[in-house]
Amino acid sequence: MDKSNKNSIKVIFICQGNICRSPSAEAVMLSLIQKNGLENKIECDSAGTIDYHIGEPADANMKKQALIRGYSLKSISRPFENKDFKYFDWIITMDENNYKDITRRDPQNKYYTKIKRITEFCNKIQVKEVPDPYYGSSQGFQNVIDILEDACDGLLEFIIQKT
Repeated sequence: MDKSNKNSIKVIFICQGNICRSPSAEAVMLSLIQKNGLENKIECDSAGTIDYHIGEPADANMKKQALIRGYSLKSISRPFENKDFKYFDWIITMDENNYKDITRRDPQNKYYTKIKRITEFCNKIQVKEVPDPYYGSSQGFQNVIDILEDACDGLLEFIIQKT
């Protein structure tokens, strides 16, 4: 977050531990941003609703499956902080529990218009949430990437239309 462009659109992806889904969403979105030459216009980060994995890199299985698809997961796990509400323009959650956890931290609904479910942006894959692949097989991790690619495409379109 240090290298922020004051005028850039700021997006943060949220999952529970910030070691599988949200760092993957961040990597997919960063790839799209780079492909579209929008590095100076859109900034991304990721965080978790819990601090259990604070300071850890992304899950090794998630990193492996992401690399197969051409994504490098470089983020380090951190918890979502209340100051993130003000800093980020869009707070994008991976599942219903993440959504509820984040909205509970905003009891006055001051930031509710910024909080979205990532699957709201899917165009091809119709799912209600991005499943947590942590205890599953490599196919589960690939499924997460499939959903995130679709959702991040839609999110990028949404952001471009809003600016």
